[in-house]
Parts: sequence; structure tokens; C-alpha cells
Amino acid sequence: MEDKKYHHRVTAGDAVRYLILTLFAVYTLMPLYFLLVNAFKSQSEIVRNPLALPQSWDFSYLQNAADKIHFLKSLGLTFVITAASIALIVVVSSLAAWMMVRNKTKISGLIFFLFVSAMLIPFQSIMYPLLSFMDTLGLKNTPGLIVMYGGFGLSMSVFLYHGFIKSVPQGIEEAAVIDGANILQVFFLVVFPLLKSTTVTVIILNGMWIWNDYLLPFLVIGNAEGIKTLTLELYFAKILSGQYGSPWELIFPAVLVSVLPIILVFLSLQKYFIKGISDGAVKT
Repeated sequence: MEDKKYHHRVTAGDAVRYLILTLFAVYTLMPLYFLLVNAFKSQSEIVRNPLALPQSWDFSYLQNAADKIHFLKSLGLTFVITAASIALIVVVSSLAAWMMVRNKTKISGLIFFLFVSAMLIPFQSIMYPLLSFMDTLGLKNTPGLIVMYGGFGLSMSVFLYHGFIKSVPQGIEEAAVIDGANILQVFFLVVFPLLKSTTVTVIILNGMWIWNDYLLPFLVIGNAEGIKTLTLELYFAKILSGQYGSPWELIFPAVLVSVLPIILVFLSLQKYFIKGISDGAVKT
């Protein structure tokens, strides 16, 4: 009898948890649903019932929005900036974390502390001094933007890599050295393949904010002809700005085509995401 009561309490608890999680899921996904269904509607249909499914899935709205924001051109530039920034972040942060873990000195501990502390510094507090410094170096351009993204992404990435590398047995590195591997071969051929889940997490976390960032590209490359990211195109095409604004039948599809690529990347890599977060944070 007691076992049945206990089993009933567990089942009820599970039901409550599932209900809460379902409500959170609906709350989280509702903006995406709202964006998706309205990207295929006319202005009048959106105003009449913004939550209803479209009467017909008209892809001409997406085509019109893509043409308005020069989608292929801006997509290519956004992809290059995001990919190059992530590559810089992954290589530098993983190497830095590995060296700090394997060299257990007060200096390495202090450097790690500085990396972690950097996560607490808001971008707005260093925005103008940074831009002035980069302009002095002649890097107030797309390559400079990539360098700045690389710097801003290092602190959190080092934190995640540092936590996971501590769990990697040092014996496998010593075995590689005995076999004749140099320090870079030890890292890239032995250690780095073991960091797959953490690397995917670093890619997702940094990729999402770099892809969707507006402020830094606006300050660095601004309205330079032919080199606008997707977020800048949304602004300078006056889709999300202007005296009277743009019609909703242009705003929704333009935003959808802008965020859809990074959403697809996240969905394809999500199975590694939670594992990478737990491996990188809990073990620190």
C-alpha cells in the first residue's frame, strides 16, 4: 500500500514538472511561432488576426524581404565575420585554457581569474576607448571587427574549456610526447578532439550573439557601401526604422530570413549543447 502511494506521489510530481516545462516551452517558442506565421501574411491579415495561421503560405513575402535586405550578399558577409570570429575564439581560448590547466602556478591562476573577471565588464563601458584604439591601429573595419569579436568571446570560452580540460588525463599527453609529438601536435591531435562537446557549446554561444549583434558592426563598419551584415541591412533598409515604419508584411519575413540560418545551426548542434555546458562549468 505504501509503495502504491509513493508511486502515485512520484507520478504526480512528474506530471507537475512536465506541465511546468511545457508552459516554459510554449512561452519560449511563442515569439518564434508569432514570427513564423506572420511572415507569410499580408498587412491586413496580420492586423486582423496576428496569432492565426496564414490563409495561404505565400512565399512572395519572403522573396520581397530577401531582395530588400540584399540577403545573399549580407548573409555571406555575416557568415564570414561569424565563422572567422568563432575560429579565432576556439583556437585561442582552447590553447590558453590548456596551458593554464597544465601549468598550475600562481600566475596561471591569476590569468584565469582575469579571464573570468572580464565577463563582468559591460561592453558599453569600454566601447568608445576600444573604437578609438582600433581606429588608431587602422582596424576600424571588417578584419578589426573580427578581432574585437574574438577578444570579447575569450573570457567565457576560456572558462568553459578550462573546466573540461581539467578532466582530461594528462597521461595521454605524456604518451604522445614519448611517441615524438611536439606541443602543437599533442594539443591538436590528442587533446582538442576530446573537447568536441565544449567546442560545440562555444560555437553556439558565441555564434548566436555575433550573428545577431547590431551595435558593434554599426559602430565599426556603419553604412559603408556593400559591407553590411544582416542586422545592419535591417536597419539601413529602414525595415525596422524610419519616420513611419515599414509594413508588417515586410518586417516579419525580413526578420525571419535573418535569424533562420543561426536557428538551423543551433538545432543541428543542440545535442552537444547541454553536455558541453555541464562539462565545462560543473568541473571548474
